[in-house]
Amino acid sequence: MTELSFTKMHGLGNDFIVFDGINQRLPAFSPAQLQAMANRHTGIGCDQILLVEAAKRPEADFTYRIFNADGSEVQQCGNGARCFARFVADKGLSQKTTLVVETLSGIIYPRLEADGMVSVDMGEPQFQPQSLPFIADSEQLTYALDIDGEEVHISIASMGNPHAVIQVVDIETAPVSHWGRVLESHPRFPERCNIGFMQVLDTQHIRLRVYERGSAETQACGTGACAAAVCAMRLGLVDTQAGVTVSLAGGDLDIHWQGIGQAVTMTGPAVSVFEGVLTL
Repeated sequence: MTELSFTKMHGLGNDFIVFDGINQRLPAFSPAQLQAMANRHTGIGCDQILLVEAAKRPEADFTYRIFNADGSEVQQCGNGARCFARFVADKGLSQKTTLVVETLSGIIYPRLEADGMVSVDMGEPQFQPQSLPFIADSEQLTYALDIDGEEVHISIASMGNPHAVIQVVDIETAPVSHWGRVLESHPRFPERCNIGFMQVLDTQHIRLRVYERGSAETQACGTGACAAAVCAMRLGLVDTQAGVTVSLAGGDLDIHWQGIGQAVTMTGPAVSVFEGVLTL
């Protein structure tokens, strides 16, 4: 049997099991093992499992791998990126305040702020259908999809992972579970998709619920907050210059984006909850 040390963390309630792959040798986890540890009744319980590993590229400090609760590996996770940076600092793995971290979707730059918050340069958002991928003839601001005979309009964005954003009148009454499940696996998203339900409160504030690919609805989704903010900016619903506060069930994230060709910056908390040893 193998014993592995882990840390349980969360970013706005979006929770993670984090493994140090620098000071201990991590196995190649099977989907069944990942599902077992993510199970909230019989395992540790989490939305995603994060692996901190040695960098493969010379310009990077670490490699960051993310696995969903269903055992699938994904390209990016914004709340996880903040927890990654906090973990690295708390464990003394780096003395840097700004990290260079490689992911499946490219390099990100988490930064530890003086007030305890963590900011992450999430890179430039992509809106071309092929970047998600999403099946469409051309790039548009919105696309119409059919759900149970009802026409629903979505915006799309890739933050290194695929997102669709639906504007709703009230996120409390939005059909997040049903529409999220249907749209996550809609045939026009051949690699599935994260689905955000966005309520615009004013030009600097939106509310958001996210049905995450492979995890269902979570308390918060960092890349989902970035995608919703940039889609709202493109649609002229919020102020591009001032930045946007995105309120999720677990708390608030601050999102800044200066427009096409610019990177998105996300700022929010990252908290360690407890540590333990897992026996495989």
